[in-house]
Amino acid sequence: MNILVVGHFCLDSIHPRDGARTESYGGIYYSMVALSGLLGKGGTVVPVFGVNKQDYGPLIDHLKEFQNIDPSGIFKFDAPTNTVELFYGEDGRKERSTHIAQPIPYEKIRRHLSVDGILLNMISGFDISLETLDHLRMTVRSRSIPIHFDYHSLTLGVTEDHGRFRRPVDEWRRWAFMIDTVQLNEDEVAGLSAQKMPEKELAGHLLTLGVKGVVVTKGDRGATVHWNEKKKVATMDVPADSNGTAADTTGCGDIFGAAFFVKYLKSQDMVASASFANSVAARRLGEVGSARLYRQLAGMMVE
Repeated sequence: MNILVVGHFCLDSIHPRDGARTESYGGIYYSMVALSGLLGKGGTVVPVFGVNKQDYGPLIDHLKEFQNIDPSGIFKFDAPTNTVELFYGEDGRKERSTHIAQPIPYEKIRRHLSVDGILLNMISGFDISLETLDHLRMTVRSRSIPIHFDYHSLTLGVTEDHGRFRRPVDEWRRWAFMIDTVQLNEDEVAGLSAQKMPEKELAGHLLTLGVKGVVVTKGDRGATVHWNEKKKVATMDVPADSNGTAADTTGCGDIFGAAFFVKYLKSQDMVASASFANSVAARRLGEVGSARLYRQLAGMMVE
């Protein structure tokens, strides 16, 4: 099984509520490495993103540790690599994003479409344009290649001092059109549309666009899956698989999405896939940063 993963790569600076600051690879790195660990020798991960030319060599050397990551889709640019500062405190998480990269061109993606599935994760919210997404889904539609789409930071604007804030997405319907499975968290559900629709109502709108399933992640309460059943919205709550407290929730949604998608590609069962994804995401407990991510997920290869 070969999976294409598209989204912006980041250099993270994580400031936990307790403990020292941690510097690590972030953004689409979480999706990429999670897929690598879950596929093992049973598949290949093909990431497409760009990094600054000075960061390119060290990253490619690092990725040699993962024998199933094909780095041919990673490209260089002259601008600085995306840098994200994440601050965790009593009032939740605050984020500052600097040097957000230009959208990934369709031509960079088109060369790598001989895959079994495509994971699109809007890490920065500017990862690809709607036009690129239109080209992509029309190209793969005839090949029946499933796409999993995570709205993620598409729901975030950027202030003058690089802070992020929630704001509606004007063309939220068009982003979901002809996508197989769509992922959001509760904050993204609440802020996606200016109409402020309840979760099930929003899911119903998405399901009319050709979406087969809508997955809403809910942290330590697990996830909820919505799908069409006899022209009605069917809903199933999937409890979390966790008995601890997360030292750092950075990347949990990305890991969940990777695990959900790879399980769904094999099983076509959205509820089972969400349950598996909860178990995988729970491995993040007690860790800060991405340095041990692959080792954390080793042994959880999807069947």
